[in-house]
Amino acid sequence: MKKTLSLIITAVVAVAVSARNDRRELMQLWYDRPATQWLEALPVGNSHLGAMVYGGTTDETIQLNEETFWSGGPHQNNSTRSLGRLAEVRNLIFNGKEEEAAKLINQDFIVGPHGMRFLPMGHLRMKMDGNGKATDYQRNLQLDRAVAETHFKIDGVNYTRTVFASMTSKVLVVRLTADRKGAINMTATLDAPFDYTTKADGKQITMSVKGCKQEGIDAALTAECVAEIRTDGKVVEKCLNDSCNTANALHVEKASEVTMLLSAATNFVNYHDVSGNAAKRNNEWLNAAEALTYNQLLEQHEKEWKRQFGNVKLTLDADSNALLPTDQRLLHFAESKDMAMVALMFHYGRYLLIASSQEGGQAANLQGVWNDNTHAPWDSKYTININTEMNYWPAEVTNLRSTVGPLFSLIKDLSVTGTTTAKQMYGCRGWMAHHNTDIWRIAGPIDGAQWGMFPNGGAWLTTHLWQHYLYTGNKDFLKQWYPVIKGAAEFYLDYLQPMPGTTWRVAVPSVSPEQGPTGKHTAVTAGCTMDNQIAFDALSNAIQASEVLAIDEPLRQEMKKMRDLLPPMHVGRYAQLQEWLIDADDPHNEHRHISHLYGLYPSNQISPFSHPELFRAAANTLHQRGDMATGWSLGWKVNFWARMLDGNHAFRIIRNMLHLLPSDKLAAQYPEGRTYPNLFDAHPPFQIDGNFGVTAGVAEMLIQSHDGAVHLLPALPDDWTKGSINGLCARGGFEVDMTWNNHQLTQATIHSTIGGTLRLRSAVPLKGKKLRKAKGQCPNMLYAPAVIAKPIVAKRIDEGVDANIPSVYEYDIMTQPGQVVTITAK
Repeated sequence: MKKTLSLIITAVVAVAVSARNDRRELMQLWYDRPATQWLEALPVGNSHLGAMVYGGTTDETIQLNEETFWSGGPHQNNSTRSLGRLAEVRNLIFNGKEEEAAKLINQDFIVGPHGMRFLPMGHLRMKMDGNGKATDYQRNLQLDRAVAETHFKIDGVNYTRTVFASMTSKVLVVRLTADRKGAINMTATLDAPFDYTTKADGKQITMSVKGCKQEGIDAALTAECVAEIRTDGKVVEKCLNDSCNTANALHVEKASEVTMLLSAATNFVNYHDVSGNAAKRNNEWLNAAEALTYNQLLEQHEKEWKRQFGNVKLTLDADSNALLPTDQRLLHFAESKDMAMVALMFHYGRYLLIASSQEGGQAANLQGVWNDNTHAPWDSKYTININTEMNYWPAEVTNLRSTVGPLFSLIKDLSVTGTTTAKQMYGCRGWMAHHNTDIWRIAGPIDGAQWGMFPNGGAWLTTHLWQHYLYTGNKDFLKQWYPVIKGAAEFYLDYLQPMPGTTWRVAVPSVSPEQGPTGKHTAVTAGCTMDNQIAFDALSNAIQASEVLAIDEPLRQEMKKMRDLLPPMHVGRYAQLQEWLIDADDPHNEHRHISHLYGLYPSNQISPFSHPELFRAAANTLHQRGDMATGWSLGWKVNFWARMLDGNHAFRIIRNMLHLLPSDKLAAQYPEGRTYPNLFDAHPPFQIDGNFGVTAGVAEMLIQSHDGAVHLLPALPDDWTKGSINGLCARGGFEVDMTWNNHQLTQATIHSTIGGTLRLRSAVPLKGKKLRKAKGQCPNMLYAPAVIAKPIVAKRIDEGVDANIPSVYEYDIMTQPGQVVTITAK
């Protein structure tokens, strides 16, 4: 009887969850109470504007950001003394005196400002008359519409507040409706955490906010925010305190509906031009929005949003946990079988990237486009020794190419400012950037030698340009961006130096973020593994690009010679992949940075099929570093374990990430908390890169195309018994839909956008029209594996663990542009 009852309950829950799924409730965040803090508020954005919606009842707060509102102004932070001390620093490092070298670097290399900070712009506040108790409350964020809604009832009147950041009209739209005529009486105001002035005039409130000076760099930016009211009620200008000389608020009386259009801008034009006219921009954007009805604004927004967001969908099983409000769902996830929660996080990452990165705008920073802190953690800058790159890991594979323009624009700017840095600081050709930059595109080192002496930031960023080419096969794009790719490689031709006692060339000075070898008291070093891997990619990408474009033959040969002089990877005495050229890894070190596994992900230099020795060493490193870390590091580890073809371990990391942290103040009580109530990633504090990292990791568990084939379901966990994914992208210009059941692929539909050979790899045999067993190297270079040097293997004192290298089936099919290939499992 108990078993029968259990089956009935399970069936009822499945039906309920399915019904909610039909109503998009498995594609949304929802809560049964208003937000009481920023980390409970819900984000909307269109890259230009970011807003956090608290979902209050009689009192509502919407916190606002404008993407170009940063402290300081145009400046650079290059040292004029570093070049004269460079030889001395290198000699100290080569002679084992790294601490002395670090002192010189801190004294003569890191001399300028440490970067400016991303500023919050202000708040839109709405206060309804009366203080009746609200009932029937719910607020939500609908990911597939990019719309936040708040529903509640007061004194028998049902109110609905709808908020979206228009993807087509540049404005934030806020609409409040009541189901009783004339029931809305409310006051709207704007305020800011910095020096500001406000003025109400007619149906508009205008706020001007002064920027901030920082580290001796004067404020060059001022933000202007304009909120305009459209309503069927009466609008009255108000002065909210006795001391004000002009009206600074708008009061709405006896309305059934109120629509607010909010626009914001600064005088920022680009990193060296601040001559823009914020008032003119706001006037243009508001005039364009005013020409449309609310329904037209919403319809156009949804159409554009769905064009970008709706091309990918992941479906996984849910249980009764999926019926809970999102914060409770997260709290109880660990003991549930709510796999749909993983799908929600996957979709949320895509949502956040679209909302914070659009063509013509700024790249998503350390917090996307959302920040309420006057002094954001790490200034919310662009940290380019992992974090900015991680922000864009989902872009290609999850079909979000509409988001990459701002990243490429940042890279283009840095290739200009970084040319000066390379020449002035190091006497090198090409261009480079260190571990951090900001809206002013500084390229010099900051913070200190331990963090800032990282010469690879620019080169790492350029790998996104090359990957875009591999995913699209677009030679016109490659031709346009080849000078930037080439410039990053040229820097290494001069920066790499002979390693005494070897034939190798190494980057010096450098650091492996953010730690040094056992026994050393600084991270400053020469030729760490990450240096060699990034230099290998920068040189290889430029070599291959020049071959595709049939240009720069002499330079290509110079690059090939330098690439051949890079040190091979080393396997150490603990069977680990060495982080440095010396065998000094601590097998009990659980540092959050695992930089030397860059070659495993996002690069393709470590393969189970062509580099098994390195693959096993990477497995040992991962085991030694452990399964817990800060939020962004967990995001990277999901991708690592996906590349290890271990879906169960990758899912274990996701489970570790999906632990509730109610607030930063409660971090001590929730030591394993890595996700806030609004599903923002917790470092802690908030960093958005972990959200993007886990989205990329889930995609990597379902498809891989970096290692000579399109690998279907390479790391499927046992807990994902059945499911489907639509719209993932593979290198070579392929888009893939898949379904699976009983942990095995059932069907895949592959869309070829540019034609060419499609090589499929699978754990199960496949069948399909014109599918033939693969032989030899795949001729499609767009997903060719890396060809690397044989590793150097130390005498071991610990054999470590063995990594599973699965048996696979491989097939080829020649495709034409536009062709659709359907395959099934035998």
